[in-house]
Amino acid sequence: MPTQSERARVLIVDDEPFNLEILSEHLLDEDYEVVTADDGEAAWNVLANDKAFDAILLDRMMPRMDGMALLARLKQRPEFEHVPIIMQTAVGAAENVREGLAAGAYYYLIKPFQRDMLLAIVAAAVSFHREKKQLEAQVSNQASSYRLLQSGEFQFQTLDEARQLTLLLSNACPDPQKVALGLSELLVNAVEHGNLGISYGEKTRLLQLGRWHDEVSDRLGHPSYASRRVCVRFRRDDNHLVFEITDEGNGFDWKPFLEFSPDRAFDPHGRGISMARMLSFDHVEYQGKGNQVVARVKAK
Repeated sequence: MPTQSERARVLIVDDEPFNLEILSEHLLDEDYEVVTADDGEAAWNVLANDKAFDAILLDRMMPRMDGMALLARLKQRPEFEHVPIIMQTAVGAAENVREGLAAGAYYYLIKPFQRDMLLAIVAAAVSFHREKKQLEAQVSNQASSYRLLQSGEFQFQTLDEARQLTLLLSNACPDPQKVALGLSELLVNAVEHGNLGISYGEKTRLLQLGRWHDEVSDRLGHPSYASRRVCVRFRRDDNHLVFEITDEGNGFDWKPFLEFSPDRAFDPHGRGISMARMLSFDHVEYQGKGNQVVARVKAK
């Protein structure tokens, strides 16, 4: 469910009236604002006059203009390029999912869907979009003098502190808005999965139950985790800016998360590391047992 005071807006595109009705009903019950279109052509006409959507729930198979054709159009337009697309499909074959991922659909919902999974996926997509917009707005308001920063070491514990550090360090980069989202993902990952030891499966379950943020708050105050800190070292190294992020957790098997796998396309999370690697940094490398990551971005 959206936590912001402003209602999140979702465009649902599906040629089956029953699907439009049931999807709309579930989202309206959770206080989303919903707009519907019965095929890709109709959706494109809607978007010509109304661009303020937090996510688009898109059927793959439709007449006139199918989901993949609409997705291709959206990704060619700067105003829609980063709006999350949730591709709903009855086709769960890895190749179909891989095709959608390559085209920019990072969220998937398979038919017939479960209500809890629908809401978890939509909430994750909306949260990603709003987090990106908020970071961009905050980054643009920060002083450019941070670009004078040559090196530094920082320690933090909470997600609020991770956000503050993201704003500071991203402004040391030539393209702060590009770096901010990926850096935020890596810092948050170091808290949630690193220091707090919340596993991938646990996060999936907690998101479906709507208890993710409560669990993070509870663990931050628990004696087993309260003393743990994330250490971030920043430096300018030849032609790169380098971020070394180390948490005090037990590490994890990071290799599957460097690329966004079709196996995780239907989960409400698991995109952060691969998206940081694709969208924000020139190089991302986990080291040792997985509790340290080094990210590099070119210095212009």
